Amino acid sequence: MRGTTTPAPRPPRLPLAGVLRLGRPSAIWFKPALSVVAAVAPPNLVLLALGHLDLATYTMAGSLCALYAHNRPYAARARTLALVVLGMLGGLAAALLTAALTDDAVVLVAVGALLATVQKALSDATRLGPPGNVVLTFVSSAALFAPQTAAQIPGHLALAAAAGAWAWLVGMAPGLLRPHGPERRATAAALHAAAAHAATRGTAPGHARTRAAAATAVQAAWGTVLSASAPSATRRALEHLVVRAEVALAAPADTDPERLRAWARDLCGTGPVPRPHPSAGATAELLGAAPERAAAPRPLTARLGALTPVAARTALGCALAGYASLALGIGRPYWALVTAAALYQANLTLTWSRCVQRVVGNLAGVLLFAVIAPVAHLGGAALVLCCLALNFGAEALISRNYWLGSVCVTPMALLITEFTGFHDPGELITERIVDTLVGALVGLGAAVAVTDRRAGDRVERSLARAERARERAARLLAAPAPGPAALEAARRELAAALAELRATADVASGEWWQRALPQERVVRAEQAGHRTLADTVRRQGLLPDRAREATGAPEGDGTETEDARA
Repeated sequence: MRGTTTPAPRPPRLPLAGVLRLGRPSAIWFKPALSVVAAVAPPNLVLLALGHLDLATYTMAGSLCALYAHNRPYAARARTLALVVLGMLGGLAAALLTAALTDDAVVLVAVGALLATVQKALSDATRLGPPGNVVLTFVSSAALFAPQTAAQIPGHLALAAAAGAWAWLVGMAPGLLRPHGPERRATAAALHAAAAHAATRGTAPGHARTRAAAATAVQAAWGTVLSASAPSATRRALEHLVVRAEVALAAPADTDPERLRAWARDLCGTGPVPRPHPSAGATAELLGAAPERAAAPRPLTARLGALTPVAARTALGCALAGYASLALGIGRPYWALVTAAALYQANLTLTWSRCVQRVVGNLAGVLLFAVIAPVAHLGGAALVLCCLALNFGAEALISRNYWLGSVCVTPMALLITEFTGFHDPGELITERIVDTLVGALVGLGAAVAVTDRRAGDRVERSLARAERARERAARLLAAPAPGPAALEAARRELAAALAELRATADVASGEWWQRALPQERVVRAEQAGHRTLADTVRRQGLLPDRAREATGAPEGDGTETEDARA
């Protein structure tokens, strides 16, 4: 039975409460903060010593690539950072060439909006992660409005490429000391989230929220672990721990949350990867991972097709924001364009939240700029040091809330314009405030005007996938002797389908005008799917031996290194 749907679609709530609330800082907040300082400082100091600080805008383009890919294993990070540097160079080259060919502001805004759209679509389709398209759009948009000649382009691109190569080295350097750090952190995050859900026993108030958070963390951990280098003893040990998190998600009442937290704490250190006590089904618990390792990624064209509404919002919002800024006589319309580009999230509700955060952060940031501008204007060295401090502050604070990081990002962006010569602070502050408000209002208007009417279709597809996965697992459970590999693959497929269903439903529920969503079917599918998951892990014998764990039996003699563990 398909069930009923809500009687009529409703516009999503656009909340204010909680939008500016500060969260806990990221566990690795210091890594991007220190990396960007290490990437920015040498090129800028060299240019300062040579008396060519006016060229720092180009080295900054390459240096800012150090902000990316800190959560990825080093093998995947090397590829991602290389692609980010190439993408940055491509956008910068297009912008510089356009600036050399024309100074027509109408054309420049149109090209800026087109570049922003491409950068947004590719960043989302490849799941690039923070800071996403914003830094790339800032670099290319600013370059569009910088005076340029064709003869200067090769030299400016060479500076950006050299700084980008240095940023790549900075991003890869931590792997020399802790080569499995990203996989360990992702696994620890999954164990912590699973422990929080296990503490609810699957029945306490808030268990649906902790279950969704745990499912997201577990899927992220699988993505990280499976994207690591070639299979090794360390990777297999981490895979076993992610399976334990999955089991806790499926059967929270049968899981000891303190055991999960202890494993997570061990992973955050530098010691060997902990090994769970083998369960009855331990020999089969990684069988379902093999198909995932061999599976081909979803084609890029298919991923881009699903992003059509977001791309349309970005193109329309950025173009209109830039033209509105031009109509008001602002000399730097790219600030309005970048503001609009930074707003667009998975749905309208999240876009609204980002809009509020962006405006509050930028307005506070211009006040900070007013305070530090006299210090920065003392000379080139003071300017470079102020930029370094703001770079560090932005990355240290942004994980607590976007607006808090923007308090440092805004004056940093204003100071970057000072590399070519000092400007009147009052003029910069006025233009930035106007462009922020124009970009936010016009950008949000574009998000309202361009609706994502396919959000309901994606929920239906995710719902059908979850129902098929549950039926497949139920059929295997009903069989007298299902194959271990088939049962494990069915469990993994069902867990992934349920996580996708929850994520898709959450995104669709925050979207603007669309048909009613099958909320009751989603809830029933989730309830039935999680019951089947619990039955599956019991049938597989994956539940831990609580009696054995209670004895405190050792999980290893403590003498093995990570790569010696099977």
